[in-house]
Amino acid sequence: MRSLVFLCGWLPPDFGAAGQYALQYARQRASGGEDVVLYGLTSDASFVEQESIGGDKLRIVRLHAPTYDGARLRGRAWWTFRTNVCLVCRAFPEIRRCRELMFTGSPPFLLHVVAPLNLLLRRELTYRITDFFPEALIAELGRTPWYLGALQWLTNFWRRRVDKIEVLGEDQRRRLLEMGISAQRISLRRDTSPLEVAPEVEPLPRPAALDGKKILLYSGNFGVAHDHETFLAGYRRHHREGSAKVALWLNATGATAETLQRALEAEKLPFHRTHPVPLAELASLLVTPDAHLITLREQFWGYVLPSKVYGCIDSGKPILYIGPAESDVHLLCGTKSAPGEYTRAPNGDTEAVFRTLEKLALG
Repeated sequence: MRSLVFLCGWLPPDFGAAGQYALQYARQRASGGEDVVLYGLTSDASFVEQESIGGDKLRIVRLHAPTYDGARLRGRAWWTFRTNVCLVCRAFPEIRRCRELMFTGSPPFLLHVVAPLNLLLRRELTYRITDFFPEALIAELGRTPWYLGALQWLTNFWRRRVDKIEVLGEDQRRRLLEMGISAQRISLRRDTSPLEVAPEVEPLPRPAALDGKKILLYSGNFGVAHDHETFLAGYRRHHREGSAKVALWLNATGATAETLQRALEAEKLPFHRTHPVPLAELASLLVTPDAHLITLREQFWGYVLPSKVYGCIDSGKPILYIGPAESDVHLLCGTKSAPGEYTRAPNGDTEAVFRTLEKLALG
């Protein structure tokens, strides 16, 4: 009997924080002598590999999944349904033989396939909750249509039937408690950085386009949960009224990254755009800039926790966080960053962003 079957979304080398952390955790469990199989997604052809961890006890199964247009809700829904069913069907023979079944919030709504199945199988069921769905969709829309209200009720119904829900932060615990989930079912297990930012790590070459500037790096996913308007307004003022010495390096994917790039181009503000580097180069990237940028919209706290926070903290570089104080981004940065190296600007507070950029310019 396998000790653990773990289901998640995109696995490295595909970009996806949930998959990076799932692979890290699966390796930890296997190194303790457990028999572990990890199922995830890949944009390449499906393949299976065995890692020599804990006596060859970790098997990684990558299943091909097509990409989709995230801007089309109907396309996202169909992709999610098909992918979740295929993932569970492929893993079913292993699930029947495991002691513990663990799954993440990626792909979204995997809970709705796994939890009903487990009513029959009666395995120890652990939900490693990442982004909250449908709550993130409701926050994105700014309203609760009847169908999302019904889906939210059904989601909480299944959440109450999971043996254990692992949360990434205290903000997620608070959200679950507000939904009526029993505190006894909730446990906190924070992610740690999937890489080591050692003192001897060599930085990457700084972008030639930003020569002579202090570089502020945003790296990772820049999607609907992230506040670009507050940053853009403060950044515009820094270049129109201030010292204009800080420039943005946008190393990101996502719809909001595209929106921000178009706005920066339209206003002729300096920036450099690249796409996320391979995981093997991430530590070098994180120590390259002069500071890091993290953003989160007010309505998304507790539903989304930007995983980039761990790497940004480990880099030892100053951090500008634009977002609500309720998020664990603020808790983590406020307690783990060096004194004076962390600043929070509330959503909409362009003055705070402007002051922070001016301070960075003098550093």
